[in-house]
Amino acid sequence: MKFRPCIDIHNGKVKQIVGGSLKDEKEQARENFVSRQDAAWYARLYQRDGLTGGHVILLNKQGSPHYEATRQQALSALRAYPGGLQVGGGITDETAADYLDAGASKVIVTSFVFQDGRIHWENLRKLVRETGKDRLVLDLSCRKREGDYYVVTDRWQKFTSEKLSADLLEELAGFCSEFLIHAVDVEGKAAGIERGVASLLGEWHKLPITYAGGVSSMEDLKALEECGKGYLDVTIGSALDLFGGSLSYEEIKRQFA
Repeated sequence: MKFRPCIDIHNGKVKQIVGGSLKDEKEQARENFVSRQDAAWYARLYQRDGLTGGHVILLNKQGSPHYEATRQQALSALRAYPGGLQVGGGITDETAADYLDAGASKVIVTSFVFQDGRIHWENLRKLVRETGKDRLVLDLSCRKREGDYYVVTDRWQKFTSEKLSADLLEELAGFCSEFLIHAVDVEGKAAGIERGVASLLGEWHKLPITYAGGVSSMEDLKALEECGKGYLDVTIGSALDLFGGSLSYEEIKRQFA
């Protein structure tokens, strides 16, 4: 299991939020942590420490009042650590190249591919033509409904009809190089991992998968390794001392870099 660092940006600032609280209306979210440092500071830290494959996530909707400030923060992080970070948040086939040119190793996409509640295959093909599958990450972040996990879009606010499953991973694997999956129901709560999601993902290991959501302790990391059978990478947000939590960044880096 490898540690993937993160830089989440909302309203032009590096933050940690409760994932399920994010609302487009008035660009609201329940905040766990707001950093005094900018995104480039974190990017340079991760570069110094040799951490790769981290995620820069834009949490504002394109066209919203704070979107441009958030975008500029993201671009500054990519330029500070060229080739070391992935970026996601409202990316389309028309904007992917801008982020890749700015230094992103890969782009992360959800909403452009999952539209009207289902996979929009033509949009997915457009992305692959623009980026190549090797530079595309599909975000299948999910929430639980009626006992199953479903992919959610638009900053985790809208359910799709696509159920997270081995079949879905198999269906999409030919179009991307890896998957990123937030367990949104526990995202930002630092109250334990979503074992159901981790166990489901641990049964399928044909491409790299990064799990995010709920990690609060070394015990949670051990549980994630067990549920994911060692195949899952992990990103940690609110629980990390970099973002006001109690888990030591230095210790995580030492054990899982």
